[in-house]
Amino acid sequence: MHRRDFIFAAAALGATSLLPSLPAHAARRRLRLGMIGTGMRGQVLLRELLRRDDVEVAALCDIEPIMLKRALEMADKAGKPAPKTYGEDQDVHAYRRLLQQRGLDAVIIATPWEWHAPMSIDAMEARIPVGCEVVTGVTLQDHWNVLETQQRTGTPYMLLENVCYRRDVMAALQMVRAGLFGELVHLQAGYQHDLRGVKFNSGNPDQPYDSGVEFGPKAWSEARWRTEHSVRRNGELYPSHGIGPCAMYTGINRGNRFTHINSFATKARGLHDYTVAKSGGTTHPSTQVKFKLGDIVTTTLACENGETILLQHDTSLPRPYSLGFRVQGTHGLWMDLNQSIHIEGRSPPHKWELFQAYQDQYDHPLWRKYADSAAGAGHGGMDYFVIHAFVEAVKAEAPMPIDIYDAVAWSAITPLSEQSIAEGFRTLEFPDFTKGLWRSRKPIFAFDASY
Repeated sequence: MHRRDFIFAAAALGATSLLPSLPAHAARRRLRLGMIGTGMRGQVLLRELLRRDDVEVAALCDIEPIMLKRALEMADKAGKPAPKTYGEDQDVHAYRRLLQQRGLDAVIIATPWEWHAPMSIDAMEARIPVGCEVVTGVTLQDHWNVLETQQRTGTPYMLLENVCYRRDVMAALQMVRAGLFGELVHLQAGYQHDLRGVKFNSGNPDQPYDSGVEFGPKAWSEARWRTEHSVRRNGELYPSHGIGPCAMYTGINRGNRFTHINSFATKARGLHDYTVAKSGGTTHPSTQVKFKLGDIVTTTLACENGETILLQHDTSLPRPYSLGFRVQGTHGLWMDLNQSIHIEGRSPPHKWELFQAYQDQYDHPLWRKYADSAAGAGHGGMDYFVIHAFVEAVKAEAPMPIDIYDAVAWSAITPLSEQSIAEGFRTLEFPDFTKGLWRSRKPIFAFDASY
């Protein structure tokens, strides 16, 4: 069996460990990548791809002419050949022509959420490895469909969750693996980010955020599509930034799994109040919208090994940004909000210590090795690492460090939370997407110091 066929077959079965030493040619291999979606997020990822000598961005697709033009300008400024472009005709299925382009080694998907599942499925059907921005799908059936396609085709799929590579998050992962916190008991995280200026704008692509109250067709960028999810959905809409690291800490899908989930939502006031204030109290159409998304959604997950995980989605109220990580075990805890840590027998009794000294001691080898390369990359360097991991895994034809089971388990929290809230905050059983494989699968994330 050829090595590529072996990797695809292993992926279809849910590879459980790193492969033997990678082939010498992997480090020298140059990938030809396509990118579907060149909006604000897509351009951040494109910048990382254009910085690499081992990547040729061969194709771009977007139905927004301004964004496609800006992406081409980025390639030109970087001194790279002009990629072939698709979508100028504003055909929403233009991406399928990109997938037919010969010689593509992988594709990056950075489009509105509702397109992630169909685009990923089409790419995997074409046997093109997928790096997909969060989320994996919108409905629970989306997740089963993406998983079935990946398993049937064996095509590699990675969820591009960058927070798993945040420097303090990775240092905490090292501490968990070293047993510093003892046996884990409870974790917390969330997406706590004032997005009012993202969900509304003036509709002028040259205007900064926090201007205007347009959303939908009259707006631009994320306000064209993301705000609509706040209008018609009520749940934990963006779980992966918080749950990704927590899942890695607790070994979800690798010796552990989610067993139950429930969610609660507050009343919805923040987005309405924002539109009234920004429009000067006028009768602008946005002020008449009844938003379904609760201002704060609290979700609790139970795990097979006895841990609980609490997530909070908080994007409609004024607040500073925080993911609110808390990792607590029998020997102590770390909290990112005040960058503090307490370890029994090491910290002063009942006193916090600053986390920085611990972070320096437990700094992950990936950060020690690639910090200079990540300097200037998006989100404090995290975007370098998530793109680097995807590229290196494709080059080496190795299992994805954030794989299909991670993707569907983390992302399915959204439709399950919606169901829980809709059914009176009912506790639901969490699907076992691995069908029992979680018992034998071994952790692979961030064990290889090369990616």
